[in-house]
Amino acid sequence: MWVSCRRWRLRARRRWSRERQETTLCALSLLLVCVLSACAFVLPADLLLPLMAINGLLVLHGLARRGSIMGVVKLGAIQLTITLSLYLLLYGVGHLAQGAVVVGRIILATIPGWWLCITAAPERIGEVLSAFLPTKWAFVMAASLSLLPFMADEVREIYQIQCLRGARITPKALRNPKNWPELVYCVLFPVLIQLLKLSRQMAIAAQSRHFGKSMRVTHWHSPRDKK
Repeated sequence: MWVSCRRWRLRARRRWSRERQETTLCALSLLLVCVLSACAFVLPADLLLPLMAINGLLVLHGLARRGSIMGVVKLGAIQLTITLSLYLLLYGVGHLAQGAVVVGRIILATIPGWWLCITAAPERIGEVLSAFLPTKWAFVMAASLSLLPFMADEVREIYQIQCLRGARITPKALRNPKNWPELVYCVLFPVLIQLLKLSRQMAIAAQSRHFGKSMRVTHWHSPRDKK
């Protein structure tokens, strides 16, 4: 009995040590993401190349963790098309390079967040954020990050369904600015409604689990943490 109790203590100690290591790594990852995203906007243009190299390493690591970069690529392509079109109409051909740099900064600021959503578990992010934020704010931020991959799938499904219904939101149709309002009505509004519905469901789920009623904060340790 004494031997089994000792084994249980050692096992619990190892598990606690592993969970603390994972929480520490998540905290460092979160700090790295904040620094890289801020650098994407404040660094001069001649220093963006080293930042691109760092983001490239994050992309490779995220792809190795079976993450999909297609959402970021599509977002960058849409943002590049819209931004360059506006720069062309407002400033002329000579300022297109500035528009491309602006889009590049936005993409560089997006990639670290994409990498964090793939590599860090939401419960670990919530545990780190609750160390210096109110518990409810930490829960909201962690839940929002965990919803990004799900919302990307929802946007893809809604877009495909609207295209099958004959909406003029295909890449060829969107070359005409007259079809841009149809993209808002057919895709953005349904996505917003779906997001509000999902937020309400998460709020009900948290309330049914008595979230926020206890002064002692607890964190769920997912079974995937044991692997």
